[in-house]
Amino acid sequence: MLDTRLRPLLAGPLDTVTARIDRTWITPDRLTVAGLILGLGSAATAALQWWAVAVVLWLVSRVLDGLDGSLARRRAASVGGSAGGTHAGGFLDIAADFVVYGATVVGVAIGAHAAFDAPWWPFLLVLFAYYVNGTAFLAFSSIAERADRRIDDGRSLSFLGGLAEATETIAVHALWLVLPFWAPQIAVVWAVIVALSATQRIVVGYRALR
Repeated sequence: MLDTRLRPLLAGPLDTVTARIDRTWITPDRLTVAGLILGLGSAATAALQWWAVAVVLWLVSRVLDGLDGSLARRRAASVGGSAGGTHAGGFLDIAADFVVYGATVVGVAIGAHAAFDAPWWPFLLVLFAYYVNGTAFLAFSSIAERADRRIDDGRSLSFLGGLAEATETIAVHALWLVLPFWAPQIAVVWAVIVALSATQRIVVGYRALR
């Protein structure tokens, strides 16, 4: 919901940082892998109840997730290629995002259960909602490509907008790391929002492809 508004605002700062880190040994794929490792580190430290470390690792991993695409576009533009970067890089990026999102839910669930005897079911609801939501927008992206109805916004996939996008996900995951004793309540609300977003994507995607 907020991605469309925030992306233009963040483009300038991201481009500035990208220009400073643009070195031959730093590649978009390496930034993606670094973000993946830090995201998994966030999940692991959440499971260990090292909440402050977990939130720092989470936020840094998401910064790297933004920089990889910015660097890919910068490199592509410099050689006159596609502004979206490589297909392999786009695939790696979305796969890493799904791994990190799922892992951090599991990490918070384990840590909150150990520290506060939090129930498991709210986090299972989040994972189920993620599954449906991810299936909806990935299926749309694949079929839209074949049907020549691609949504080109500079990203590798055709993203349907929704209530729950990257900005909201980053905020919610940070919130339950900052307030782990409320993590189950946050998870229930978040699961509902993601489920509504998934429903919205299914309806809009079906209509767009008719």
